[in-house]
Amino acid sequence: MSSSLAHWLKAAHWPHFTPKRLLRLIRCFSSITDFMQADVDVWLHHGASPEDIAVFKTQDTRRINACLAWAQHDNHHIMTIDDPAYPHLLKETADPPLVLYVHGNVEALSLPQLALVGARAASPYGLDNALQFARALVARGYAVTSGLARGIDAAAHNGALKGKGVTVAVMGSGMNELYPKSHAKLAAEIVANNGAVITEFSVDAPPVSDHFPRRNRVIAGLSVGVLVVEAAVRSGSLITARLAMEANREVFAIPGPIHHPQARGCHHLIREGATLVETVDDILAHLGALTCAAQVDLPLSSKAPALSGKDRLVFDQIDYVTTTIDAIILRSGLTASEVSSILLSLALQGRVQPVAGGVVRLVVHH
Repeated sequence: MSSSLAHWLKAAHWPHFTPKRLLRLIRCFSSITDFMQADVDVWLHHGASPEDIAVFKTQDTRRINACLAWAQHDNHHIMTIDDPAYPHLLKETADPPLVLYVHGNVEALSLPQLALVGARAASPYGLDNALQFARALVARGYAVTSGLARGIDAAAHNGALKGKGVTVAVMGSGMNELYPKSHAKLAAEIVANNGAVITEFSVDAPPVSDHFPRRNRVIAGLSVGVLVVEAAVRSGSLITARLAMEANREVFAIPGPIHHPQARGCHHLIREGATLVETVDDILAHLGALTCAAQVDLPLSSKAPALSGKDRLVFDQIDYVTTTIDAIILRSGLTASEVSSILLSLALQGRVQPVAGGVVRLVVHH
């Protein structure tokens, strides 16, 4: 490993210094090496306090050594902000990370990316939207970027994989502290399919709460736009959207049922100027399709024959939020036996999904 990499790692681990403040200080010197070798008086002149310098000089090097050891493994990379391969969109933001740890394909970070974010406790409607939009976007040449969290994030990553595209997962913890641990298989699949799992946090950093807003700024910074699929009014997804707006990136939002709490964040964004999205073409109208050669496979629901008769009657009674079986029976006027049989058929066609308390209608793509 080069001495400059060790210098960057030591700088990035300086406590109480944000990446933005550190970068401003480092840029006062011609190189990271000059920064590290500068006299104390020079650091003081450029704004570092005596207390800051004392902490820096006595910094524990074990974390840095752990990061350097991690990078010795195959397909593990540490990228600094002065690396030519550092993603240029992220570098242009007001607060780029000094260092990125990358497991997987470094080149994935420079692909045109569209971020898909949303609620962890997502509805089946939201999960289906995330999966289908991700499949459609990779078919049009975009990589899909998200945060590896439960719910919408995982559905977005899986949708990109099902579409045989590239997806980038940005973590709020270190590489040795993958969170949630249940997504270890998903992370491995992302790497195995030319994608990347990345983080700015040292390899043993835990997934503490203040890491996730910092993760969100990286998601927004890497991407040409952010699609919020489903979110409450107070959520990390809206932080990502705000950061995207501040970086002059496009923000898109999918509307939902007006009484659904997880739709209200999207409605708030739309009122604030985000583009309302119903199909992937609404996104491409702003960003453009990068390729028309690949076409995403349509879900089973769109290949099924048109509904008629009692099947259509039952289907029309089902909402995009949970609809109870009793409500369907009451609205349709059919018997419980008839409704149960039709619901089974609709579920097998991919038109509805059973959930706790009833069923929900899934998006039918035409």
